Order: sequence, then C-alpha cells, then structure tokens
Amino acid sequence: MAKSGSDKNTKNKSKHNKLMDRKKNKIREKELAHKEKLKALKEQIKENKKE
Repeated sequence: MAKSGSDKNTKNKSKHNKLMDRKKNKIREKELAHKEKLKALKEQIKENKKE
C-alpha cells in the first residue's frame, strides 16, 4: 500500500540541485575567467614580439 502524505525527498532534492548548480556555475565562471586571462597574456606577448 502506498504511503499517504507529502512526497519523500522533494525539498532536499531541490535544495541539493540548487546548490550543485551554483557550484557548477562557479566552476564555469572560474574557467572562463582563466581563459580570458590567458587570451590577454597571449595578445600581450604578440604585441611585445612585434616590437
């Protein structure tokens, strides 16, 4: 017989998903910032080589 009442784990699952999404976004942003820094350094090196 099925249980009556509220669904199991729905609140915790949504909290967990929210936190994991935050974590993934944070990692993505760090990687993107790192790539941008590397691009800027490469451009700077190109400029110095031309001179």
